[in-house]
Amino acid sequence: MSRITRPLRYVWILSIGVIAGFSLSLGRTVQAEREAPPQAAATTSEAPATPWRDARLFAEVLEHVRREYVEGVSDQQLIQAAIRGMIADLDPHSAYLAPAEFDEIRISSTGEYSGVGIEVALQDGVVKVVTPIEDTPAERAGVLAGDTILAIDDVAVDVQDLDDTIERMRGKTGTAVKITVARSGEPEQLEFTLSRASVHVNSVRRRLMDDGVGYVRITHFSETTTQDLERALERLAQENGAPLRALALDLRNNPGGVLEAAVGVSDVFLESGLIVSADGRAKDAKFSMSAQSGDALAGAPIAVLVNGGSASASEIVAGALKDHGRATLIGQRTYGKGSVQTVVPLSDGHAIKLTTSRYYTPSGASIHETGIAPDVLVEERQEEVVFGELAKDQELRLAMEVLRNGRPGHGVIRQSRAK
Repeated sequence: MSRITRPLRYVWILSIGVIAGFSLSLGRTVQAEREAPPQAAATTSEAPATPWRDARLFAEVLEHVRREYVEGVSDQQLIQAAIRGMIADLDPHSAYLAPAEFDEIRISSTGEYSGVGIEVALQDGVVKVVTPIEDTPAERAGVLAGDTILAIDDVAVDVQDLDDTIERMRGKTGTAVKITVARSGEPEQLEFTLSRASVHVNSVRRRLMDDGVGYVRITHFSETTTQDLERALERLAQENGAPLRALALDLRNNPGGVLEAAVGVSDVFLESGLIVSADGRAKDAKFSMSAQSGDALAGAPIAVLVNGGSASASEIVAGALKDHGRATLIGQRTYGKGSVQTVVPLSDGHAIKLTTSRYYTPSGASIHETGIAPDVLVEERQEEVVFGELAKDQELRLAMEVLRNGRPGHGVIRQSRAK
């Protein structure tokens, strides 16, 4: 199923939106990581030399800035800025990555990092604990969802820089970190001294609904997502005491992640057929991936929940299941991110994230900048939505109606036509 054959090579799909949730930055792209080149790479005969007039123009501008800019700027800063601008000017998804940003991508791809195991978010001007991750130092010590993080190692958190808070909770396995929190109902601040450990971020959450219907939410796509999904389905069947009668698969606000994970998740529910294909100029930018025999639900109905925050890898799954008639899509039109990025490590620790392919759903459609229209379009409402909670999740209630009855019940809905 995987086309990856070299070490340190991962294929991702660019995520969109801002996820301040995990104690690591979540999914950035469908990217392929290559090995770093040697310090001095020989010029190949295939690559044309830079036109001398353009090179002279660049040198001319560089010299003017070096001599005349109001503040002194080093040559290294100027060259770095030139590279950053060159890559950023290509498209919104290509980027020049600093070493720390490159590390974030590698963490995102594996779904594992060294830290304390807290999902955090900036809410109402404070850093809140969304949830302590199961079986991590934070959970074992008694950190609770809703706690407000005030300080790390006695240094107050900067609510303007959530990344700094996240970074300070990470560190080498076995090292200690002190976290100070405020908790509703507690008059005094609480302090937890935690020993950092290897933390696995489970990208799949599950719940058994009524009538043998399973609910699975995938928050992002990492290397372990397919295995996490398979375990979740097995446990739901065990809780049900019988095979699941149907499944609601929630991909709302899932910004993307590893391409192979999207293919793997699709393959869990498909017996055969094309899942995704891609086309680009480089040899390895042209590929196709197909399903292998075996449907974990043995044909049981699936409703896939999507919205405008469902992007990239999420759209690969939604597109494959829709095109094969395997699932009913419910919600809003997806984001429309249909390109593949390759992450290329550079010799000095930096990397470039470069758009190298466009991908296509099994029907041959490109969803880039158009998204995927759901089978049942649900008009967005301003009321609070709590994903997975029937009382506060209109789309999930509608999905349950579709799964039970084969058609939507009453609600603010209209049938969607693909355009």
